[in-house]
Amino acid sequence: MVEIISKRDGPRREDAQVKRLIEQNRSTIVRLADQISGGGYSASRKPRQQPKAEGLIIHVGGGAASVAEAKPSIQVTMNGRVISKDRNTGRQLHHIGDIRDRGGDQVFVLATKQNGFFSPVDETIAEALADMDGSRLAATYTEEQLAFDIGAKLGIN
Repeated sequence: MVEIISKRDGPRREDAQVKRLIEQNRSTIVRLADQISGGGYSASRKPRQQPKAEGLIIHVGGGAASVAEAKPSIQVTMNGRVISKDRNTGRQLHHIGDIRDRGGDQVFVLATKQNGFFSPVDETIAEALADMDGSRLAATYTEEQLAFDIGAKLGIN
């Protein structure tokens, strides 16, 4: 035997009966829901008040805060990046290069296209630091000394 179910316009008779039953007994259903939830059902259905500000809250529209002139410094990070950063904000200004391991030696590699960097340093910085590219770090020449020398060549120190 095959039953053919076709869709009619409007709700099914059973759905209309259930809807009517729920609407007729709404107050009893709400009372039971509050009893089970400890009043949480009715409380969740009430509109909530928006929080009000306490004290003075002043928002001034307009441009960005005045930016102090950057005070650059050279730093070698923990992961071997040599950067120029702003002393005021701590933000990175330039990526100058990396300290890489080559044949067991720690070597400074200037960020240029020839060394495989996607974002090379400016030409003026590259020219000023060209003789430092490939500098080896050792017990006698540390990362701090490298940073100081780069700063001196760029006129930052």
